[in-house]
Amino acid sequence: MPELCVIVPTLNERDNVPVLVEAVDRALAGVDYEIVFVDDDSDDGTAALARHLAQLNPRVRVIQRIGRKGLSSAAVEGMLAASAPYLAVMDGDMQHDERILPQMLDALRTSDVDLVVGTRNVAGGGMGDFAPLRVALSQAGRALSRAVCKTELSDPMSGYFVIRRTFLNEVVRKLSLTGFKILVDIVASAERPARVKEIPYTFRNRRQGESKLDTLVAFEYVLLLIDKLSNGWLPVTYLTFGMVGGLGVLLNALLLHFLMLSRFSFEISQALAGVAVIPVNFFLNNSFTFRFHRLRRTERWIGLSIFFCACVVGLFLNVRLAAFLNRAGLSPLLSGAAGILTGSVWNYWIACIFVWRVGRVRRSARGRAERLNPTAYRPDEA
Repeated sequence: MPELCVIVPTLNERDNVPVLVEAVDRALAGVDYEIVFVDDDSDDGTAALARHLAQLNPRVRVIQRIGRKGLSSAAVEGMLAASAPYLAVMDGDMQHDERILPQMLDALRTSDVDLVVGTRNVAGGGMGDFAPLRVALSQAGRALSRAVCKTELSDPMSGYFVIRRTFLNEVVRKLSLTGFKILVDIVASAERPARVKEIPYTFRNRRQGESKLDTLVAFEYVLLLIDKLSNGWLPVTYLTFGMVGGLGVLLNALLLHFLMLSRFSFEISQALAGVAVIPVNFFLNNSFTFRFHRLRRTERWIGLSIFFCACVVGLFLNVRLAAFLNRAGLSPLLSGAAGILTGSVWNYWIACIFVWRVGRVRRSARGRAERLNPTAYRPDEA
């Protein structure tokens, strides 16, 4: 059985795969290890190339995920598919320095720490040629992480660490798997302060491939922190859904005001405004809220049709409640807002189940983990 499994989530990093395999092999000379690429169905053939290398090198394995995306969930899925007692997570873009892997592994072997983190924020480490804005965002993320982590981390935004399997077993059921910052998710999910050792390294420039970071990363990080602060009781996708809905409320209010000035009745104005807002909400939710389940091409138009029909029921509830409150003396805008809130809860769950088919958003990875490997993380496991 390998002593160490290196998990590499990938997305369109085909040309990096053979280079990373060679680099890790040089770094881990004398170590019984395997390397698992978890590819989110890249369209450049990343998984196919990794699978070809696996035919030539028994240390290489591949998990190709269809219909599932996200760095955090990919990392956890790779760890649960491995049998090694020590699990490393690193990016596939060659920005993490694989040469410190032996030092990270040795720190776990020779001490009682739970995980070892490659850090850029202590003496001997560095951000490399990181843009000043990204450095500032990283420092802001460090400050915000203190709200949810019981253990101080100098670089909570790091995606480079080695974890003891027994510690993963402790936290895996509580993981949010939201966004890209799996390290914060792991440390914040522990019921006790994690024992952490940090090893410095200098962040390298991206060799090839596309960044996993985009304009939504900061937003997703905030959602992760909210999920941890609420102990998972508030689905993070509903927060995004609600924010999209908030924009819809503003648009609805403007249309409602305009239509009533045009001498339409309140009830008709509310109905027309609601119908106009539905497509706007659909496309925003498809791009943001459910972007890891994003509908494309024909599926997008089918999804819009289902979403529209489902929202008609929510709109009926919206209009009837708003009309009732308005007749009871509440102002049109407050009546409309109450109706929209009621309809939004209905629309959210219908959207999850029937449109984007993600089911009930769970705060835990337990269901997915048990389907993948029912015995992977029993608390009494060695």
